[in-house]
Amino acid sequence: MAESNEESTVAQTAVIETDPNKLTNARVLTTLQQLFGEDAFTDVEEPYGLLTATTTRERIHEIIQTLHGEPILQFNFLTTMCGIHYPENEGQELGVIYHLHSLVHNVRLRLKIFFPIIDPAVPTLTDIYATANWMERETFDFFGIIFTGHPNLIRILNVEDMDYHPMRREYPLEDGTREDKTDLFFGR
Repeated sequence: MAESNEESTVAQTAVIETDPNKLTNARVLTTLQQLFGEDAFTDVEEPYGLLTATTTRERIHEIIQTLHGEPILQFNFLTTMCGIHYPENEGQELGVIYHLHSLVHNVRLRLKIFFPIIDPAVPTLTDIYATANWMERETFDFFGIIFTGHPNLIRILNVEDMDYHPMRREYPLEDGTREDKTDLFFGR
């Protein structure tokens, strides 16, 4: 059994050494864990080679501010930020995804946070990245996520008097009363 684990570790090391993206991600993850502790990040994965980790909304501002100013990592560009809604995740229905990019090192990082729909408040990043301004307004507009400290958190694409958030999965995808989509017409 011990030999099998050693062989597995050797095989993983060989893969990391041959794939520079995995090596870079391993270095970034090690640096993140040194800066913030190993318990700061959960659900660490690398879909399509993009290092992805989940953290908490209480720590997201501190983490991103440190990553922006950290001389080793230099995540100086917020590529995108968007909201997500998973109504089946009890207590963590809403979330925000942040895509950070180090233009100096050409490294990308995706951070996720989740929180309950009854308390949709997240700290703003407009004091770190100017690009966060419109992205946060769009996320507020479509998901109802409130960015505390945002200088002008109003709807950006929908009308101001709209009383719902259209990207939340709160409505059926189709109208159940439609009669033009019966099995009779589609041969089902």
